[in-house]
Amino acid sequence: MPGFQAPLWRAIAVYRIAALLYITILVIRNVGDYQRPLLAWPFLALAASWTAYTTFAYADPARRRTPLLVADLVVTMVVMAASVPVVGRTGLRDGLPTLTVAWHAAPVLAWAVARGRRAGIAAALVVGATDLAVRARYDQGAWTGAVLLLLAAIAVGYMVRLAEVAQERLERAVEVEAATRERERLARDIHDSVLQVLALVRRRGAGLDGEAGELARLAGEQEAALRTLVAGLRSAEVPGHDADLMRLLLPYASPAVSVSGPAGAVVLDARVARELGAAVAAALDNVERHCPPGTKVYILVEDEPDAVVVTVRDDGPGFEADRLSVARERGRLGVAQSIRGRVEDLHGRVTIVSAPGVGTEVEMTVPRAPIS
Repeated sequence: MPGFQAPLWRAIAVYRIAALLYITILVIRNVGDYQRPLLAWPFLALAASWTAYTTFAYADPARRRTPLLVADLVVTMVVMAASVPVVGRTGLRDGLPTLTVAWHAAPVLAWAVARGRRAGIAAALVVGATDLAVRARYDQGAWTGAVLLLLAAIAVGYMVRLAEVAQERLERAVEVEAATRERERLARDIHDSVLQVLALVRRRGAGLDGEAGELARLAGEQEAALRTLVAGLRSAEVPGHDADLMRLLLPYASPAVSVSGPAGAVVLDARVARELGAAVAAALDNVERHCPPGTKVYILVEDEPDAVVVTVRDDGPGFEADRLSVARERGRLGVAQSIRGRVEDLHGRVTIVSAPGVGTEVEMTVPRAPIS
């Protein structure tokens, strides 16, 4: 994400320039104590040239690739290793700083920003090991510098990852908001034009015989179907691996089937929502097969804190209490497999209540916890 990373690369450039100024001051101050003082200036010039180059190179997103990152690491290690012949082993043991001092942290930060926390840790280990080898002293101060380098890589890498996640979520939220506004605009247009015409045709033709009555009936069916579509357009978009159960059930609405539920989305794990929707479809199929045409069906969705309850009730003829057990014994497993089997696989439960002349009620309760 070049836009998000740009401020971080500018911060690294500023840090590198500030570190260069610091090592320049130290070289000027300590050059008289170096073993080979004349060699200090070429390596200081190399550090300055590389600082200038990387400042412009990392500013271009197309150049932030592995070759530049590796070269950055190599040049830094070369300047650091040059401390041995320039400063001398004796000076390093006596506490003189290396030629890089804090400048060598820049490539570690670059790796952490470009490739994440793990790459930053690897770069910190390489640079830290080189620093310890060059110093040839392993006291508390030397180890503290290596550990701070490692912690900086971890912190920057972790911060970059968090920022990337936040950027992705922001982009997703912007997309969802734009899609929601477009759906609501379409829903308003449909409601203000087509739905009103269909409703008028249905009302004017109600009770008429012949083709006019048939046209009114068809207009009523299309009005119900279109209202379902509009409700689906207005329902909330659910990102990630979740699904809105209401969006799955609303298409079942018709003049004979009423779908009721919360105004907002009923969010479930996508697999749970699909299986529960399939169980509802099986219940509606049973109504169509065993009840007279035009039987009214009512689907009610209740969104509770720890579970979702879906009730399918019809005004059909109903059946005897032992009919399901008899059907199971005879090998007819439609209800057992299509409804009970699905819901029980989701760790839920099914309650079926029916009696002759009072219709049938199927209550399906599914817990909210994702099912593995």
